[in-house]
Amino acid sequence: MDSLTQIVLGAAVGEAILGRKIGNKAMLYGAIAGTIPDLDVLATHFTDTVSALEIHRGFTHSILFSVLFAPILAFIVTKYEKHKNFKDWSWLFFWAFITHPILDAHTTWGTQLFWPLDIRLAFKSVFVIDPLYTLPFLVFLILTMFQKRTTQKRRLFNNLGLILSSSYLVIALILKGISYQSFTKELSDQNIEYLNIKTKPSPLNTILWTANVETKDAFLIGHSSFFDKNPIQFYRYPKNHHLLGNLLNHKKTQRMIAISKGWYTINKIENTIYFNDLRFGTLSIKPNAQNFVFKYKIEIDSTGIPHFIEEPKDKQDAKKLLSDLWLRIKGN
Repeated sequence: MDSLTQIVLGAAVGEAILGRKIGNKAMLYGAIAGTIPDLDVLATHFTDTVSALEIHRGFTHSILFSVLFAPILAFIVTKYEKHKNFKDWSWLFFWAFITHPILDAHTTWGTQLFWPLDIRLAFKSVFVIDPLYTLPFLVFLILTMFQKRTTQKRRLFNNLGLILSSSYLVIALILKGISYQSFTKELSDQNIEYLNIKTKPSPLNTILWTANVETKDAFLIGHSSFFDKNPIQFYRYPKNHHLLGNLLNHKKTQRMIAISKGWYTINKIENTIYFNDLRFGTLSIKPNAQNFVFKYKIEIDSTGIPHFIEEPKDKQDAKKLLSDLWLRIKGN
């Protein structure tokens, strides 16, 4: 999830653990701890794209990280804070750390919560930025901040924020199940044979859902709103995996395929090959859009090693997407 959401969650968790004893400082430390797992993005400055993608939401988003680093930070904080209870601080940091990847597990990218096991939890039930999750949570957190630390009202506001946000995650999972049934029914009605299907919410909401459907030689992408009245339209994206040629067997290419879980297409423009991670779709809901959210240009050096370079995103695409989403959410 986005940084603001993780800050709010971490602050609320910090308050729940230690707010009654140290007041708003519990929120501050919880907010800081809630952002620490995302420091793994710094790997992009020290390694290649493929390795950075493998590292992202790996060790720092694991139970092991939470167990190891919570007492370390607790030890440091007790050296200068008035509240010296090591167990209290360890508990705060542990829960602020662990709730971060648990929340991230609801997104499309997912997390390696059980690192070093190669298991990535990705429920694909909320988008990485979801105002319906974050804004009510933030309002209750702000209300909590202005209450005295010993009052019942302070605990009430913070608990309401935690309960509402957690309930929204449960509702999103239910909505995902309903949308899944809509997609599979439509595929059956249209006599489309498929190998696999994955569904996820479109940006910023849980009303309009997207399905990635794998067929033998192509992927299909369809959108379905709960306000739709007409059949779902699926648009075809050829896999074109053959365009990789001998690169297909290269170790680095295989690592990229593993990262994408096999949900990728290849296209070639003026002798340049592009790797498109289909899991995150395109920055458009227009038919057959090609502006993939994660698109990598493949450059081959003199030794034959492929390098995957992420293509920059066009901000205008994002602005256009917002207006298109609003129209599409209201139904087809």
